[in-house]
Amino acid sequence: MAEWFLFLPQLRLGIDAVVARAVAAESAGFDGIAFIDHLEPPAAVDQPIWEAMTLATWVAAHTERLRIGHLVLCDAFRHPAVLAKQAVTLAEVSGGRFELGLGSGSWPDEFTRFGLPDADDAKARAARLARDVTTIRDCWGLGSDTAMIQKPLPTHRIPLLFGGTGKTTLALARDYGDWWNIPSHQLDRLDALMPRVGDARVSMQQMVGFVGDGADEAEIATTSKRRFGYLGSGLVCGDAAAMIEHFGALADRGVQRFYVWFADFAAPDTLHAFADTVITAL
Repeated sequence: MAEWFLFLPQLRLGIDAVVARAVAAESAGFDGIAFIDHLEPPAAVDQPIWEAMTLATWVAAHTERLRIGHLVLCDAFRHPAVLAKQAVTLAEVSGGRFELGLGSGSWPDEFTRFGLPDADDAKARAARLARDVTTIRDCWGLGSDTAMIQKPLPTHRIPLLFGGTGKTTLALARDYGDWWNIPSHQLDRLDALMPRVGDARVSMQQMVGFVGDGADEAEIATTSKRRFGYLGSGLVCGDAAAMIEHFGALADRGVQRFYVWFADFAAPDTLHAFADTVITAL
């Protein structure tokens, strides 16, 4: 059975609006929620954006069941020993609901603007991610360097998710990952890449323009494409029947978790309507 997360980039929304959507997703039946991690929003640098770990902690405090994570935390933003401590703390305060999603960074302009290393060297960023995963695991008492162990150790297992299709990312997903997230615009590579991630379960992000009962399908499609048409195949529009067919086909291909990104910025009524029809059916 597929898992369903609300994907909610934390821009264009106040904190109260983010919490309201998280609460609505929980009551509707979503399994979890995921945020992004940027110092400035890609291609929307004038928009304000909330810090990812602080926001996840606040949402954890206002929910009871939702699993909480990110697609994905940028490895370069935090020292791995600090991130290891943050992850253990958030897992503890949430009762084991935190998942650690990691990536090497996808927005080089952000690295340049804020003085982060390796802005133009994707291989170096990937190598850093591999080193930092080793450090994080050592801090949790899961690695070989016992001098790095931090206390308290995790009392809840913290699942690891890796996002991306680079060689290093795939190897990390294979060796350490509970989940591997494939970008929706690379779905044509899914069958070829799945054997390279071993036992890691497959997730993907999907933008949807969901047409609820009585809604104007043409209007929703037009608005969704105006806002997010740049995503190409990463955007799909349609009613519940179309969504059931779309996500069902992806589940048949081996995708086990969907991060659903709503073109109407996850209006609570939309979340309930989607859950009552699509999630219930699948």
